[in-house]
Amino acid sequence: MLASKMLITTLKEAPNEAVIDSHILLLRAGMIRKLVAGVYNYMPLGLRTLHKIEAIIREEMDNAGGLEILSSALQPKELWEESGRWFKYGPELMRLKDRHDREFCLGPTHEEIFTDLIRNVVKSSKNLPINVYQIQTKYRDELRPRFGLMRGREFIMKDAYSFDKDVMGLDQSYQIMYETYSKIFSRFNLRYKAVLADTGAIGGTGSHQFMALSEVGESNILYCDHCSYAADEEKAAAVCTLTDDSQMLEVEEVYTPKQHTIEEVSTFLGVEASSTVKCVLYKDNQNNQLVAAFVRGDREVNEIKLVNALGIAEAFLGFASDDDIKSLNTYYGFIGPVGLNCKVIIDKEVAIMKNIICGANKPNYHLKNVNFGRDFTGEVIDLRKAVSGDLCPVCGKPMNIERGIEVGQIFKLGTKYSDAMNCTYTDEKGANVPMVMGCYGIGVTRTMSSIIEQHHDEFGIKWPLNVAPYHVVVVPVKYQDEAQKALADKIYEELKKARVEVILDDRNAGFGFKAKDWELIGIPYQIVVGREAANGIVEFKVRETNEKTSISSEEAISNVLEAVSNL
Repeated sequence: MLASKMLITTLKEAPNEAVIDSHILLLRAGMIRKLVAGVYNYMPLGLRTLHKIEAIIREEMDNAGGLEILSSALQPKELWEESGRWFKYGPELMRLKDRHDREFCLGPTHEEIFTDLIRNVVKSSKNLPINVYQIQTKYRDELRPRFGLMRGREFIMKDAYSFDKDVMGLDQSYQIMYETYSKIFSRFNLRYKAVLADTGAIGGTGSHQFMALSEVGESNILYCDHCSYAADEEKAAAVCTLTDDSQMLEVEEVYTPKQHTIEEVSTFLGVEASSTVKCVLYKDNQNNQLVAAFVRGDREVNEIKLVNALGIAEAFLGFASDDDIKSLNTYYGFIGPVGLNCKVIIDKEVAIMKNIICGANKPNYHLKNVNFGRDFTGEVIDLRKAVSGDLCPVCGKPMNIERGIEVGQIFKLGTKYSDAMNCTYTDEKGANVPMVMGCYGIGVTRTMSSIIEQHHDEFGIKWPLNVAPYHVVVVPVKYQDEAQKALADKIYEELKKARVEVILDDRNAGFGFKAKDWELIGIPYQIVVGREAANGIVEFKVRETNEKTSISSEEAISNVLEAVSNL
């Protein structure tokens, strides 16, 4: 490809809204262009990389026995009502009506569609197991789309669904997908961890997320170096090691004027935050009830654990309003569990603590020496967020924490959707049996961003060779120079003949301008043709290491051919 015929739209600077490296570089390298918030156009260079990512995913899915289809993004309301998710999914579901007033949504995921498809075409156990997948655009009305392709309203996803006769079959299908995902993300040269995860709005009995390690990741990963345990922060068990054999003391009311926060109260009373208990008051909008969550003063509430304990969708959990607080005859900054007239959920640590300090449910007062069981009760669960240093729930060793970007997730759905939507097969006895399902997703566009987050420097992107838009670019310092043009054309034609994806930068521009473009775009290899062209000598640059060597043009061609042959 001649650079003069390409649509190269590099930028010196990215828009102010771009704050993470992948978003900045995708815009500056001319890979994407913003249409509206959370929606992007893919430019030629970006689309080439996107197609290569899809091809690797497709190859590994096919190798694992997956059957590719393509379903509609437009989904009828009726199917979502069958599954019970039309209202439960939340405001992220993009809903619309046609001219006949029939309601639809733009699919954020495809459990209902695939379940409907399989129930209509598969009737016998002889056709099971089966795994069908697609690579398709999805839609979610994100409240705050951000970070470019990381969290958008429109994105490309690979989703797959397995259908088995029984749980044992699902376990086998799940393991195959686990191994397939490990192969896929390894081929992208991503540093990642597979971690236990919450099933969220998808539902099911078990899940793993595949997390690309990155400081800009949206989730914390708790993992143990001494065993295989790893879990997303939402799922990570917070092991309670507290023991307290102290004698219960009499409850004492103390004056704490204008001391609202845990830090203020603990400083005012001269105690550690760990001896206090804090309350976060929520509104369960699904059941129209107030919920008080209590954790140790220096801990944080894990809202996913709370949602699961309540048995509601995450979208239905919100913070209580000022009027809600007033309705309980309590006050912001002074809410405590004693006599609180609402649903109370207590972390395991709080139930063990002795003589705690908490709000008195009256302004400017707290209570000392409050004890669970004697002074208050509530539902006791693992409610807090696990933190670095917490003990591993498997081996008991301290855990570490890193941030990660979710690039894939797999679920054991069981019969959640097949029961709701009557997706059955006929067994040997002629009985109708619900199919046992699994669900397996990869964020294709998110993976593209994650690769950049791990493969870039201050000059631009460093694409791995197998997903780079082109393998090599030939850059003559001055294309108008007869010797440089002749050698550059020769190298270009030889590489083209060998089916290498090669660019010849024939643009009438300065060498510095052209070199910066290719560093920014991240082409893996550069062959610079300069003053020694008459002698057949070129500069060979490897983008990954930025190493430059002066070698013969034949050797440069050989280096590229060897690298490409390993793809």
